Amino acid sequence: MSSESFVSPASRNQTEVFAVHGADPEVLAYAMAKYSRSALSMRESLIEISAQRAEQFLNTFYFQYGHRSIADLAHIAFAVERLSLLAAIILVDEQRWDGQERSTRYQNFLKSGWYFPDFGPDSDSAQLYSKTIERLFAAYQTTTPAVLEALRHRVPCPETLKPDAYERTLKARAFDVARYLLPLAANTSLGQIVNARTLETQVSRLLSHPAAELRDLGLKLREAATGPAWNVHAQSGQALVDKLAADPALAEQAANLLTREVRTAPTLVRYAQPSDYLLQTRADLTQAAAELLAHHSIALSPLVDLVERSETLEVEVASTLLYSAAHHPYRQIRDQVTGLPAARVSEIVELGLRRRGKHDEALRAFQAGAALRFDILMDIGGFRDMHRHRRCTQIIQPFTHLLGYETPTHADFPPVDQAGPVNLLAESGVLETFQSAIEAAHAASTQIALSQAPEAARSALYLLPLATRIRSLFKMDFGQAQYIAELRSAPAGHFSYRRVAWEMFLALQRQHPSLAKHIRVTDFTASIDLLQR
Repeated sequence: MSSESFVSPASRNQTEVFAVHGADPEVLAYAMAKYSRSALSMRESLIEISAQRAEQFLNTFYFQYGHRSIADLAHIAFAVERLSLLAAIILVDEQRWDGQERSTRYQNFLKSGWYFPDFGPDSDSAQLYSKTIERLFAAYQTTTPAVLEALRHRVPCPETLKPDAYERTLKARAFDVARYLLPLAANTSLGQIVNARTLETQVSRLLSHPAAELRDLGLKLREAATGPAWNVHAQSGQALVDKLAADPALAEQAANLLTREVRTAPTLVRYAQPSDYLLQTRADLTQAAAELLAHHSIALSPLVDLVERSETLEVEVASTLLYSAAHHPYRQIRDQVTGLPAARVSEIVELGLRRRGKHDEALRAFQAGAALRFDILMDIGGFRDMHRHRRCTQIIQPFTHLLGYETPTHADFPPVDQAGPVNLLAESGVLETFQSAIEAAHAASTQIALSQAPEAARSALYLLPLATRIRSLFKMDFGQAQYIAELRSAPAGHFSYRRVAWEMFLALQRQHPSLAKHIRVTDFTASIDLLQR
């Protein structure tokens, strides 16, 4: 007789899977956390639970015993509207982040408006700021239709493509060029879905930022999580209540359900505060980097530098900490740190940890040891696309005008026919307008940065257009490098990150040819079909 005959049918494994809808995020987190502390099913937990009991549970296990993993279970959706591009880049700089931002490729940013910071009594800086922003938007308004017309002339509509699809595709390509003129002050909007743990660190990080807009954004995120959420069903549900008017009791019950106040994370995020660790360590590292690099001008560096591993782990950590507070290439900083005494290297590492509190996560710079380190110098607009790759560690240097800017000339725009590379700005007659607007923005940013008023000086960064270069260190394994090279080199992509992905592949090919040959990369220098999406 088989052993199966001794198994009672009731005891056989009968897996059940069901989706859960309508539970408040913290209540759902409580119910899921109870799996580790109770034999109750999910249905039983959710039926017996209340928001009050959830708060009691979280106060006990989350705050008293440090079970922060519970916050991973509460996911919250936010709409963040009318924030600057600068603020958006800093907001989304979380390794555990999901969301979508308004696209500079598919939307015209002329109607978006722009952020105007508080200049205090410095009216001269305020006037220069407004004048510069208006000039950038005027150039953007001129460049978009001019480049679109040049594209129409060069790339005729094939018979197999509908005219509206043709126009939409070429307009996106025109925005790809014009977006270089958008200042970091330009308004955007985004949606994010994050768990409460990520939200807590995000809010704390924003509250610790020197820019007033970012601190205000941190406060608003905390208030949105702990205060009443917007109910998507409230307006449409009123029609249902009206239909049930004949039965007052039923109508009242429906109204109560539809108007019930929901607070998505009233407990998990309420104590998020500015981080002394971030505030003080940022100042310490800025001073240390300035002292070490005081007599070293910023070295020339390629678009992509795959920095070979020759240093110790201690030197890598110290170099990365300094890199995060400087504008120099990683290779240059690494070589300087390598020549320091071991005791000095240890002191730099200690700078990154000595102010760390009991519940502070160590700085991202301590995520060291990855096999591949790409030091990338590219325009901010293209970086925003690369920024989405979160299966790697990204160390981003501060915004600055010191690294110059990119102009999408023939070297950056690939050939679209047998005639060779395209200089769309020259063909459309707006190259001078484009460059003069960006140079004026950099000059104005520099002038405002030298202002004696601290608030005015901090506001200078908002004038930097997306053409401005930014340096970032991407640390990853081979699988992630393969993924980025294949995805971002595809013909449908923006030429800025296509060029970066191609250079990443070439660097891999030089250092690891036996592995690089398996990457399905698209040659950036080859002719492409601009209508391919």
